Amino acid sequence: MTNDTPALHNPFQSERIMKSIKQFWTLFALCLGLVAALPASAQTQAETPDALIKRISHQVLDAARTDPQIQAGNHRRVMEVVEEHIFPHVDFQRMTALAVGRFWREATPEQQKRLTEEFRTLLVYTYSGAISQARDQRIEFRPFRADPADNEVEVRSQIVQPRGEPVQLNYRLQRTQAGWKIYDVSVLGAWLVESYKNTFASEIGKGGIDGLINTLAERNKRLAASAARGSRS
Repeated sequence: MTNDTPALHNPFQSERIMKSIKQFWTLFALCLGLVAALPASAQTQAETPDALIKRISHQVLDAARTDPQIQAGNHRRVMEVVEEHIFPHVDFQRMTALAVGRFWREATPEQQKRLTEEFRTLLVYTYSGAISQARDQRIEFRPFRADPADNEVEVRSQIVQPRGEPVQLNYRLQRTQAGWKIYDVSVLGAWLVESYKNTFASEIGKGGIDGLINTLAERNKRLAASAARGSRS
């Protein structure tokens, strides 16, 4: 990953915790997983949220270990996998609205659409930069406790690594007409939405909603250029 990769607590400026955000996205990739082997009909509302996370978690391990293009760092291949098979399980509009916070209500529908698109693109680039690293970990799940009528739940897990302490990784999901969707992820107690919230508020304070959109768009342009250079090398 490059120095354009957003950092966990200051996504646009801080470099001192670049290793932490790299680990964050590696673990995020690990537990979101790849679902290429399953037909679309398998993604139904009947699948419980913990079963969804378990299924795609184990599949990403298999893919990371066996796909030679992913292992070789083929960025285009990783981007294809991310777009087609992983992010359909994420509710980007809710994730963006939560990260933007109270300012979301002040944004026009077009601004909300642009914010969601740019934030999604940002996560595509950062996420795809980590997926090839998810190889040697294994996943343990905590007991899932939820009422069948619940519309929002949390699935708790931990990543056991060859070296070091286990890393706590939890998911917040909501029930939708299309099935369960992830709208937030926590690593070691730090939730993704909160990690962007202060930075987004700061950008809005300086340049309004359009200022945040422009900042995200410029960041994505730099990430796209970096990815293109990596594909040519």
